[in-house]
Amino acid sequence: MISQLQTLDVALLLFGLFLLKRIIKTKRPGPFPPGPKGLPLIGNILDMPRSYEWLTFSKWANRWGNIVYLRTLGQSIVVLNSYDDAVDMLEKRSSIYSDRPALVTARNISFGRTAALVHYGDTVREYRRLMGKMIGTKQAVQRFHGLIEGETQKFIRGLLDEPNRLHDLLRRTSGAIILMMTYGYSVEGDNDYFVNVVDKAIANFSLATSPGTFMMDIIPSLRFLPKWFPGMKRYWDTVATWNRETLRMIDEPYDFVKQQMQEGVAGPSYVSKLLESENVNEKDEESIKCTAASLYAGGGDTTVSANYSFFLAMTLHPSIQVKAQQEIDRVIGTDRLPTLADRQDLSYIEAIVKEVFRWNPVLPIGFPHSVTQDDIYKDYFIPKGSMVLVNAWYLLHDPNVYSDPLDFNPDRFLGDTPERDPRSIAFGFGRRICPGLNMADTAVFIACAQSLAVFNISKVVRDGIVVEPDCEYEAGTVSHPKKFECRIEPRSAKARKLILLEAEK
Repeated sequence: MISQLQTLDVALLLFGLFLLKRIIKTKRPGPFPPGPKGLPLIGNILDMPRSYEWLTFSKWANRWGNIVYLRTLGQSIVVLNSYDDAVDMLEKRSSIYSDRPALVTARNISFGRTAALVHYGDTVREYRRLMGKMIGTKQAVQRFHGLIEGETQKFIRGLLDEPNRLHDLLRRTSGAIILMMTYGYSVEGDNDYFVNVVDKAIANFSLATSPGTFMMDIIPSLRFLPKWFPGMKRYWDTVATWNRETLRMIDEPYDFVKQQMQEGVAGPSYVSKLLESENVNEKDEESIKCTAASLYAGGGDTTVSANYSFFLAMTLHPSIQVKAQQEIDRVIGTDRLPTLADRQDLSYIEAIVKEVFRWNPVLPIGFPHSVTQDDIYKDYFIPKGSMVLVNAWYLLHDPNVYSDPLDFNPDRFLGDTPERDPRSIAFGFGRRICPGLNMADTAVFIACAQSLAVFNISKVVRDGIVVEPDCEYEAGTVSHPKKFECRIEPRSAKARKLILLEAEK
């Protein structure tokens, strides 16, 4: 009991000193940006949304403007609601805005080792070098076009047999592409072990990095409280479970590749090629292992979300679907499936892909940045250590940039005056852009093109009543559409035959 009381005394003392520091007024070189007023001592803790942060931030943007400031115990938060401000701060001043904040929970579950959250410096530059070498450009991704097309054809065949398993098939397809690219691992069946391992860890990551999910991230000093303190045991038990799942994601597929290489049966992959081409030491192995684990979060999970949004959009907008199918029939015909080589000729499909990324962005507030030194921006004081968030959802629904932004309308990207390409926003700003951008963009395009070539997607009719899809999205760093029903059937007998022929190749 004495040791417990001593621990509590230390925690409360630290907490008290922290409060005293915040109470004492220090001279600032300028005012903070505007934002909700907050309360004495606790600041804006009660204002922080616990889910769907982008919607609350958007309301604040309409009230306080393009730069909104909050202060919680131990953390300043800056929300950017302007494309120009995001570019100015995160790209033009990237030398001081490219770090990641503490995000205590995510780091407690080992995601601080991955590309998304590793602190800026030599490690980030090494990660960028490794990933850029393999998938950092569109040209680099081209070597995987055959794989992406082949797995997409398996997806099409699966939909023909089991159209009610759309989400599961999307998840399996994305996992199969990423795991083969990264580890040379061939997914076995629908309930694949590695797909489940990775998906579970990424789901945890999405929750752990969502602002407001855990009080520990709002008040980092809570980490000093003992486990027996009310609420702490449950938190640390969750962290322990999630950390084991993260370590499985990082270690087990990597160990699989090394074992395959030792046996002389490893196929070409991100990991095997780097292990063969690099003079690998222990530090290099950590970099290869952690960048490999980063690729699914950067491309796989976002691909599942975007493709599921595509099927939702087609269910809701049959006229857009018909227009897309007419383009495919005109350019490709009906004797083969579209390929990635056809992309430049399928302008309307390209516009649909852009609109999918804009309509409901997979990363509504992206990954948070952190400023490494005090800064003055537009006469506002941005203190060192501030968490900087870009409200991508708001930027992609700005009526001054996108007409009728809540509508799904691919035509906005066509004609002489197309609206801004949403991919410049949807995958982040600055030096920390999502590593899976090019892969996700490629995989989403071919899934959209091949699905529309052979399937009609429509609302379910049950007992004579049309079932309206649920258009809600899940909370989290990576936002997925909630499960919905749709009807998927071949466009014709010829389309059915084409699916079967392609599957036999």
